[in-house]
Amino acid sequence: MSVTIKDIAKVAGVSYSTVSKALRNSPLVKAPTKKRIMAIADNLGYHPNVAARSLVSKRSNTVGIIWPTVERAAHAALMTQINEHLEEKGYKSLISINNMSDAITTFQSIQVDAILIFYDQMTDQVPSIPDVPVLVYGSSHNSPFPVIDVNRKGALYLAVSHLIKAGHSHIAFIGDLSGMDPLQEEKVLGFKEGMLDGAGHIPPNLLINSNGMTYYDGYKAAEELLADFPSTITAIISGSFDLTKGIIRAVQEANLLIPENVTILSYDNIPQTTTFESPVSVIGVPLEKITDAIVNRLINMMEHKNIPPSTILSPELIEVKAEMPS
Repeated sequence: MSVTIKDIAKVAGVSYSTVSKALRNSPLVKAPTKKRIMAIADNLGYHPNVAARSLVSKRSNTVGIIWPTVERAAHAALMTQINEHLEEKGYKSLISINNMSDAITTFQSIQVDAILIFYDQMTDQVPSIPDVPVLVYGSSHNSPFPVIDVNRKGALYLAVSHLIKAGHSHIAFIGDLSGMDPLQEEKVLGFKEGMLDGAGHIPPNLLINSNGMTYYDGYKAAEELLADFPSTITAIISGSFDLTKGIIRAVQEANLLIPENVTILSYDNIPQTTTFESPVSVIGVPLEKITDAIVNRLINMMEHKNIPPSTILSPELIEVKAEMPS
């Protein structure tokens, strides 16, 4: 038989109302009392019945998140931070990697307070979601919901401009050139515009299609690039963190030093970039800024505050230089 707040109240010697407030982290309960009630609840193995609570309060304090993939490091890092920030605000995350229609049906059945959709999961036929605020992270193209997005095109333009100012003229880009993903296409356009404005031309043979966004895709694309241009490429811009890891391996296997022989500049400004075994500069919106923007917007929507239809976050470039030998 499951533990209820009545059981906790009996052990703690307080009212049901006090237990309920403490479990909701209410400021109306003094910190020592709240701490003792939480400890008792934990010892008794209490688990809140979200569905039952939502029927009474009309709030579940839960955000449903439709997540596109478990494979990409950047998505995983962002999801981890969003979950942590929501918990700090008193909300739980319910994550689904099912298709959007099935995920929304599940979320509606437990009455989540808001839904976050990663653009990768958006479809032309968006199911009806009455009375639930919905936020999209990704491209604002044709979205019927408010959007938080990052300036990918501007990020790649900034990356190219930085490298040209540093003296590079043979700059390659490795990323998704399929044109099937608008988010990746923005990066390609940013690279092309940066090269056209900064160097006066777009080198078609230096745009390498990774045919995917994984470590292995980056490795094979860089291997191909360096086989064709073993001594002329001085800089490579990578379309993602995962691609960069593979690119680093290919460059090392070609017996080239980073950044002495080849400078690498990676898209995705996430904490995991500090784990690169070679000095790699990064471009993109810091993960913390994306997380703050998403969580604050979700809370404002749940509190029925007026919000703009879309917010585009500006990228930052972090240059990492090789340490000089002592």
